[in-house]
Amino acid sequence: MIVEFLDEARQELIEAALWYEGKEPGLDRRFRHEIAFVIDRISEEPFLWHERDGGYRRVNCPIFPYYLPFFIRGEKIILAAVAHA
Repeated sequence: MIVEFLDEARQELIEAALWYEGKEPGLDRRFRHEIAFVIDRISEEPFLWHERDGGYRRVNCPIFPYYLPFFIRGEKIILAAVAHA
């Protein structure tokens, strides 16, 4: 499946990575690596997570306090946000 970010989600990811970089050098790379790991999991098995009210699915990050809400639209996975849990 094709994974696409809404513009707002992309901006939230950039802002979160910059915030982590300000906390500790290199922490932004760890954050981005974790986000990439979660996106890979979503793209491999998008139906693994149940659909919630509103028609979206949600995956929690294993380490960082974030989750990725997404929608499945045909052959596309639309990442709606990078949200703080």
